[in-house]
Amino acid sequence: MPMKTGLKLQLGGKMSCWLRKETLLLVEDYIDFCVGIQRTPPSEPAKAMRHLAKEMERKYQAKFQPLAQTFLSSCGPDTSAGLKKVIGELVGDGKLNWGRVVSLFAFTGVLVSDLYSKGESRECCKRLAETIADYLGGEKQAWLMENDGWEGFIKFSRYAIDVGQDSSMKTALFAAAGVGIAGLTFLLVR
Repeated sequence: MPMKTGLKLQLGGKMSCWLRKETLLLVEDYIDFCVGIQRTPPSEPAKAMRHLAKEMERKYQAKFQPLAQTFLSSCGPDTSAGLKKVIGELVGDGKLNWGRVVSLFAFTGVLVSDLYSKGESRECCKRLAETIADYLGGEKQAWLMENDGWEGFIKFSRYAIDVGQDSSMKTALFAAAGVGIAGLTFLLVR
């Protein structure tokens, strides 16, 4: 019996490491995409994230751009610590969902575009990617696994794309993200 528990812990550790690595690859790809590095997405989830997060950026650009500016003027030199606070606010009610994950990617995309255009190093963007990977692939690993990991995200994205013609349904799918954006606004203006 103790051997099985040890094996389960070992597999859990490997799963956690693998999930964090997959998450980091996904975040780094999206950040590179946002700063203009053009290449083929490394995975189906990366391709789906590019599509949905960019769509969300376009839809909420009037909100994201001032939020990013406010964030950058108020977070100080440690943007990663500031992003951790934003993540905490984004899921402050404890109800993570794919819409909020997309919202996090979209906000980070706007943020890194601004940072990159102001001459920030790629190292700063890398730290932001690691912050998100630590959160989603570490702290929220159980949620990701319960929702079939990034394969679950592909299912979500296919559904979101399939109902893309029905704007009321798309609005419903991104409603939770809107709640997250409202949370970001609240955090950044107080």
